[in-house]
Amino acid sequence: MVAFLRLALRRVAIMPVMVLGITLLVFVVLQFSPADPAYNALGDSASPAARAAFAEAHGLNDPLFVRYFAFLGDLLRGDLGVTVPPSQPVADRIATAFPLTLQLTLLGLALAVALALTAGVLSAMYRDRWPDQLFRVLSMAGVALPSFWLGVLLIQQFALAMGLFPTGGYVNPADSFPGWLESMTLPAVALALPVAASLARLVRTSMVSELDRDYVRTARGSGLPPFLIIRSVLRNALVTPLTVLGVKVGYMLSGAVVIEAIFDLPGMGKLILEGVTGGDVGLVQGTVLTIAVAFLVVNVVVDLLYLLVNPRIRTV
Repeated sequence: MVAFLRLALRRVAIMPVMVLGITLLVFVVLQFSPADPAYNALGDSASPAARAAFAEAHGLNDPLFVRYFAFLGDLLRGDLGVTVPPSQPVADRIATAFPLTLQLTLLGLALAVALALTAGVLSAMYRDRWPDQLFRVLSMAGVALPSFWLGVLLIQQFALAMGLFPTGGYVNPADSFPGWLESMTLPAVALALPVAASLARLVRTSMVSELDRDYVRTARGSGLPPFLIIRSVLRNALVTPLTVLGVKVGYMLSGAVVIEAIFDLPGMGKLILEGVTGGDVGLVQGTVLTIAVAFLVVNVVVDLLYLLVNPRIRTV
């Protein structure tokens, strides 16, 4: 436990440095955006003198490092700026949109993990037989399917053709949980299937490797029930998939942005599109920074889970 806490604190301690690096990267990249904040704030009818006064008042003429430290100071106070007119705090817009993106990501993640574990374990148990061959073909097809294309197919088949689900839109779970589930099912499936296919291949490979080990043969020879053997094997086999899970969750966070646009969900994807099409650098900066920090937090959590599952690494 002491070794685990030491390694966990080490992972958490580097987070501020990584967050600082993320803020620097996002800030510098967006400074090269062709969008003019003064033009966006004042409109195309503003005079050059008014634009120059706006730039001077908001520090747009200051050196890059001065603007960056001012941005950091605002960030520490929870101030991400305001959107272009109609002016709204960027933090308020993100606070409204991010929970939806998080819901979609977590729902897709739960579905992907459930499918991956089921397919991977069954494929390993029936190695080189027809269930294994079937799951391998399906997993290869799933990896090759882009989420956005899969989303369009799901809308055509299950929403337009069969009428089982809505084509888009969002229902707050506080208003109607069944309505929320209907509105989130197709987006979650579109987001989850490619990830599930990739993870299932990893689970199968890890399970096959573990099933060939001597301790499994000994357990079988001792007459242990199959479910106890599979449980022990699965615990050891999850070490490798867990190392990839953090990257997959980051992929799902970014993929959710595209899926939200397809299904007309008012999440972070809608904010990014709004910021890009409207030239709102502050809105794009806030949303990208939020997603990047969320990705970092998820990877730290996965690292901690990896330490719990694999005790051997605690001695490193």
